[in-house]
Amino acid sequence: MLRVNGIPEHIGYYLAGFTDGEGSFNVSFRKRSDYSMPWKISLCFNVSQQDKVVLALFKQHLGCGTLRGRRDGVWYYEINNFNSIVDNVIPFFDRFGFLSAKKKRDFAKFKQLTNLMQEGEPLTVEGLKEVLRIRSDMNDGGAKRRKYSDSEILSFLKLEKSSETIRQAVTDL
Repeated sequence: MLRVNGIPEHIGYYLAGFTDGEGSFNVSFRKRSDYSMPWKISLCFNVSQQDKVVLALFKQHLGCGTLRGRRDGVWYYEINNFNSIVDNVIPFFDRFGFLSAKKKRDFAKFKQLTNLMQEGEPLTVEGLKEVLRIRSDMNDGGAKRRKYSDSEILSFLKLEKSSETIRQAVTDL
């Protein structure tokens, strides 16, 4: 677990301010055939920049995540490990908050999603709908950049439910 009180204030507030302008809190869905629900829900914190010096500070002080370069010369730092989000990212930004209302809102929703996932809520259809509802307001909607729309996710669930009903009916015969 991150010792957030050990991070110098000037570094913590600098990184929070940098995140306020350049960072993102995201939730994504990936199709999975080996899960009880057909979707894997992943939370991610990331920051990208052409100069990796500041991103290396994130990695150093948050104590987790990966720093990678892309072919176009942009570097990005990301944390998508759930335990690292719970133990490092959330305590860091709880202590070193944001000035912008937008980033405060996105972080609050990110924390809300984290709590739902800790409680196992997304494992139900209603829980998944709640995740989609919360996500809809994050990152200015973000719908243009999403691989799967909410309707695609929900329609796939309906197909799964129909198949499950058919399987159950065949089993009952």
